[in-house]
Amino acid sequence: MQFLKDIFYLFFPNLCINCSTNLLKTELFLCTSCKHSLPIINNNEVTQQMLQTIFYGRVPISSIHSFLYYNKEGITQKIIHELKYKNQENIGIFFGSWFAYELKKKKIFSNVDYIIPVPLHISKEKQRGYNQVTKFAKTLSTDLEITYIPNKLLRTSKAKTQTLHQRFERFSKNNTKFQLNDLEIFKNKHVLLVDDVVTTGATLEACCNELLKTAHISISICTIAYTEKG
Repeated sequence: MQFLKDIFYLFFPNLCINCSTNLLKTELFLCTSCKHSLPIINNNEVTQQMLQTIFYGRVPISSIHSFLYYNKEGITQKIIHELKYKNQENIGIFFGSWFAYELKKKKIFSNVDYIIPVPLHISKEKQRGYNQVTKFAKTLSTDLEITYIPNKLLRTSKAKTQTLHQRFERFSKNNTKFQLNDLEIFKNKHVLLVDDVVTTGATLEACCNELLKTAHISISICTIAYTEKG
């Protein structure tokens, strides 16, 4: 069996999703060099305040944490592209496990009751075959020991592809709508809303506005990446 695996690996090598070099058998998705070059966010008080300013005056957020900085043409952009459009769903497991380890060390999200993934519209998920956030959220759920609750927050309108608009236009024209189909389950609970990237925060704001229809709910946010408006 190992011989067959070696032959398969010879003809179909695993490649680094950033630099396309052959991966060692002990490496996943990224070679060691690219992994060490990841723009990881130091989730201290300064970055926490920076991230929270996205939602100041818009929706009340308990806390927000992101794992990577997202720069155009950078390594994080390639990672998110592979995750969303190249059927590399397990990237979510890779970063979910890594981020959960870092969060757990600092006892971040230790008081969260439920994890909720930002949903795709049903037609978009059917077209893509998966929600790119699902495995990231599920891995956080498992590793942080927080209950995962999908299918309570639904997307009722299909958003246009974001690359068709400038970021300001995306913010001002965002009319994505969500619907919460259970107003009791999150009552008096602290929920963690999980997405892939936060930029203007418009989509997450729309989710929060729907969740805030629940009495006495607290909301925190977790994303794989953060990119500045511009």
